[in-house]
Amino acid sequence: VSSSSDFQQDRHSFSGSPQKWTDFELPGDTLYYRFTSDMSNTEWGYKFTVTAGHLGRFQTGFEILKQMLSEERVIPHLPLAKIWEWQVGVACRQTGHQRLKAIHLLLKIVQGSSQGDCDLTLLKPLWQLFTHMENNLCHDTAKPGILLPLHRALAELFFVTENRVTELGSLQEYLLALNTEDHLHRCTAQ
Repeated sequence: VSSSSDFQQDRHSFSGSPQKWTDFELPGDTLYYRFTSDMSNTEWGYKFTVTAGHLGRFQTGFEILKQMLSEERVIPHLPLAKIWEWQVGVACRQTGHQRLKAIHLLLKIVQGSSQGDCDLTLLKPLWQLFTHMENNLCHDTAKPGILLPLHRALAELFFVTENRVTELGSLQEYLLALNTEDHLHRCTAQ
């Protein structure tokens, strides 16, 4: 398989069992392939799947959505409630830089949305992650209080979100929705 008809550019060769085949990407909009049989077996050959573009790739989706959320004239035409729901799910499932990027998009959505666009209670799993990080930071007195990038990103997201719900007059409902009953009992006891 190659991106050029002379099979010199971006060449990938496979032979043998399907376990030896791996996914790969080719640049451009055309792919060339050659199948050669050694006639040693009577099986029918090989099958492969070609998918065009980078649909579903995290980085591509992130860049497109970030650009759309940066355009004030575009935001009113976006299904922000659905995008919010998807991004919260992405932020909960991903790790590392992808989680940070998803949180960055959540922050942009909160800042650009109007009343009722986003169900802020969907942030509960991220709130639990944040409070867990906060508790570990408070209990670990041996290390200096330097926040990890994820901790900083979540702190900013919840700071902005809390200000947003305060403006909307629904802070109490928001805090009740994010916290577990056990957590509220511990806070009351303290």
